[in-house]
Amino acid sequence: MNILGISAYYHDSAAVLVKDGDILAAAQEERFTRKKHDSRFPTAAINYCLAEGDVRAEEIDYVAFYDKPFLKFERILETYLQYAPLGIQSFIKAMPLWIKKKIWIKTLIQEELPGFKGKTLFPEHHQSHAASAFYPSPFREAAIITTDGVGEWTTTSIGRGMDNKFEILKELNFPHSLGLLYSAFTYYTGFKVNSGEYKVMGLAPYGEPKYVQTVLDYIIDLKDDGSFRLNMDYFNFAAGLTMTSARLHKLFGGPPRKSEAPLTQKEMDIARSIQDVTEMAMLRMAKYAKKLTGARHLCLAGGVALNCVANGKILRENIFDDIWIQPAAGDAGGALGAALAVWYDYLDKSRVLNGHYDLQKGSYLGPKFDDEEIEEFLIKHHIPFEKLDEATMPGRVAEILSRENVIGWFQGRMEFGPRALGSRSILGDARSPQTQKKMNLKIKYRESFRPFAPSVLDEAVSDYFDIDRKSPYMLLVADVKKEIQREMNHEEKMLFGIDKLNVVRSEIPAVTHIDYSARIQTVHKETNPLYWNMIKAFHNLTNCPVIVNTSFNVRGEPIVCKPIDAYKCFMRTEMDYLIMSHYLLDKKNQPAFIEDLDWRTEFELD
Repeated sequence: MNILGISAYYHDSAAVLVKDGDILAAAQEERFTRKKHDSRFPTAAINYCLAEGDVRAEEIDYVAFYDKPFLKFERILETYLQYAPLGIQSFIKAMPLWIKKKIWIKTLIQEELPGFKGKTLFPEHHQSHAASAFYPSPFREAAIITTDGVGEWTTTSIGRGMDNKFEILKELNFPHSLGLLYSAFTYYTGFKVNSGEYKVMGLAPYGEPKYVQTVLDYIIDLKDDGSFRLNMDYFNFAAGLTMTSARLHKLFGGPPRKSEAPLTQKEMDIARSIQDVTEMAMLRMAKYAKKLTGARHLCLAGGVALNCVANGKILRENIFDDIWIQPAAGDAGGALGAALAVWYDYLDKSRVLNGHYDLQKGSYLGPKFDDEEIEEFLIKHHIPFEKLDEATMPGRVAEILSRENVIGWFQGRMEFGPRALGSRSILGDARSPQTQKKMNLKIKYRESFRPFAPSVLDEAVSDYFDIDRKSPYMLLVADVKKEIQREMNHEEKMLFGIDKLNVVRSEIPAVTHIDYSARIQTVHKETNPLYWNMIKAFHNLTNCPVIVNTSFNVRGEPIVCKPIDAYKCFMRTEMDYLIMSHYLLDKKNQPAFIEDLDWRTEFELD
């Protein structure tokens, strides 16, 4: 039984192939097209999934699209009518794409999959999110919270899963949306909506929560059960072309910060305030979900579930015995949820747990390139390399890292979701005070305030961080252990804003944020043995089981997918080494990179 899941036309289009309940392949379209957050129909991602599963279009039994286009179209039309004549510009801009494409998904699927004779199904958006949260989780039963911008009408839901079924128990509807609230302040602080929210989260510790009460008094009516209503006088997203209104600008003393303008303490304080309000809402929702369901576990999905600081707060409150967050929690993961909903709910197939790990295989579900393909690419383009053997490679890479070099790490199957998890990663020495600045400014070309995440051996995580469980998907934040923290002196404590950035706060300063927190990835020998072996070798060499892991891309580009993507990123930045499978490239030995060279398309997946 072959089920193809698809998400498209909003942001992060993706495709997933599920075969007899097993997740065989999953990828976002952006990785192939090289257009970040590509929302087009995921033709390339579909082609990859079918090739990976050795499945032809005529062998697909079901295609599951992650929401109901006609119901979403109804909500959009009703919203424009409610706000008319306001919003006419937005209406004129939106309608052509809807009329030409977005409501004709079934026809489009037939056109894109010639030979497909199966059935097309359309679960609701938040059902897809809930399915993506519960079905791959390691739990037999769990409460489920989904929260994002908006699906058809729903913006937030609470449900309960048991065995192979789940039900949605409570919903909040548009325009009252925690995701859109956070995005509105992302816009106001000068970052890009639907991609800059994590920047707001990273900026928050530099600020003070001085606007929390202002937000609660004027903007959001937050109830004890986590439900809320937004005061729409302060927003423009319902029918306009911007997120916030003049009334909000007046409340906060001026217009939104222009993109790339200097960050001020005001933006930092606003980021901290909206982060605190979001955490408050999520904690209340979690407590209410516990009361409503009585479940011992919690599963999370939807874009807001990528707020790993809020996730960490929920975990530390001990509301549930454990929580699991879908690693592709945004719209890309909706493709996975839609496919799994068909298998478990529609087809009523049994759900078998393995008793230890989840069913998502570490989220290593994308393309892989073998030694033969990589060597052919290197030789064809006259790229100098050294081939390492399997036994000595982890130790050699660990030694290079220990000398404070930055390494591009391209190994195995590409990750599904927005986080690099040790397959398409840039790695550094967490012990070095210089690593964060070097990686931000000379390699990632991004804002200096942005923190980096640690990859830590699973068995050593509690020695370095205040957490006692797995965090394989980099979706939980915890504090660095007191024992390895460095207390600031008086002068350092008096610093404000970005001036706090370069203060060394622990034995692993490159991954210690200014509030002594870290966004943790635990590395497991069972799901990524090569990455585990390399960090173990680093541990043996340095007595430190922690390295820096950030995504293999530069600002504004998707994570690399193919060897050609990795090589271009390596040569355009100040990375010191690149290792692709067993092939080590030293920057000092590389010929000058010719930017406008006609690089022929490599490794087409057709």
